[in-house]
Amino acid sequence: MLIKKASDISATEITSKGLYLNRRAFITAAGGAGVAAAAIAGFRELRSPSEVAQANAKIEGLQKSSFSTTETITPYKDVTNYNNYYEFSTDKYEPAGLAKNFKTRPWTVNVEGLVKKKKTLDVDSIIKLSSPEERIYRHRCVEGWSIVVPWVGFPLSELIKQCEPLGNARFVEFTTIYAPNQMPGQKIPVLDWPYVEGLRMDEAMHPLALLCFGMYGEALPNQDGAPLRVVLPWKYGFKSAKAIVKLRFTDRQPVNSWGKSAPSEYGFYSNVNPNVDHPRWSQASERRLGEFRKRPTLMFNGYDQVASLYSGMDLKKDF
Repeated sequence: MLIKKASDISATEITSKGLYLNRRAFITAAGGAGVAAAAIAGFRELRSPSEVAQANAKIEGLQKSSFSTTETITPYKDVTNYNNYYEFSTDKYEPAGLAKNFKTRPWTVNVEGLVKKKKTLDVDSIIKLSSPEERIYRHRCVEGWSIVVPWVGFPLSELIKQCEPLGNARFVEFTTIYAPNQMPGQKIPVLDWPYVEGLRMDEAMHPLALLCFGMYGEALPNQDGAPLRVVLPWKYGFKSAKAIVKLRFTDRQPVNSWGKSAPSEYGFYSNVNPNVDHPRWSQASERRLGEFRKRPTLMFNGYDQVASLYSGMDLKKDF
């Protein structure tokens, strides 16, 4: 066994105490030695074909988007088998298997708060609001890895307009499903479930903000946020709420789940910013999934179109 000295280990390789304890609790609650072995196996980089997520239903009539990057797309097998989805597991390889039988129909989304008419929308009626559009976006996670994904959806602003928010609605809050009978990670208090995220209204209305129901030309896989999620390419990945069941319009800044759990580490805005380090590691560089070399992190993840949203703000304070 190779044992590293403390001087040999970078900050990004060190598991936080909280995450370590949460993983132990998850393994214990989920069934002991057998699950522990599966968790250890989850760290393997080599995946057999049987472990690669299966393809979902094709989405017809896709329109190409001018917002798409021309960068090389991350392979489907990587994006669908390496997931940050703590509702299923804190391990990145386990959600694909644990989410296999997650039920996404029937599914409704409640619209609440500062809107003209509160209502409940069927997810398929939401999906049919607009023609499906494919957008190839860079996506950056706070842990230092990144991906390039052809997401399928339509501008979030189109759903917001249908909701008819009142003039004093300054924020929109997203709440994701609470289903511990289907999501074993929710049986462990890693976070205060259900997961909550939010955006300032001008952020939510920006053309880059995507309401997503597919990727790679197919229906969204369960482990990637099915049946409905948001994708915000200029923000760290945890801002892109998955499996949404409620939109609430409010005049007060929502308390997002990670901000509530660790406010010194995860701010409300969470814009990709190489000049603002996470307290336990640098954000100046990133590693693309499937690659070994690191690359410099770009301000706003390279999406300079959003810079005007934060004019006059101190982005080191409002991180």
